[in-house]
Amino acid sequence: MTQNTVDSPAITQPTETHQDNRLLIQFALAATTILLCVILVIWGIHRVQVSDPYVHDVLASTGNLERGQQLFWQNCATCHGVNGTGEVGPDLQSVSERKSQVALIKQVISGKTPPMPQFQPNTQDMADLLVFLETL
Repeated sequence: MTQNTVDSPAITQPTETHQDNRLLIQFALAATTILLCVILVIWGIHRVQVSDPYVHDVLASTGNLERGQQLFWQNCATCHGVNGTGEVGPDLQSVSERKSQVALIKQVISGKTPPMPQFQPNTQDMADLLVFLETL
């Protein structure tokens, strides 16, 4: 009498390569999830800032460069210099590369960085000033 043996499928152990691939996939998913969360937070902050009616109106206005320069000379040049290179106040050269339009508007109107005074230009004046600041 012969004994029939049933070949059962071998239980395979995950190889190191298989485990490495799983870890890589898990890492990629975690990194993607974190990136999406960061993007959503930044987008949400931007939406809240732009939802400010004053900021919204400034960004919706078309600024006039010459008028912005006049406003800067009248209100800002004493501290920041005629060319925005800084005197008592900080150098504003390339400030638009360091701060967003919303951040620049908030900086001007907040008065939260003494000795800079709070300055509340109307929306058109702020749009004009913003255009000028972007040329520095």
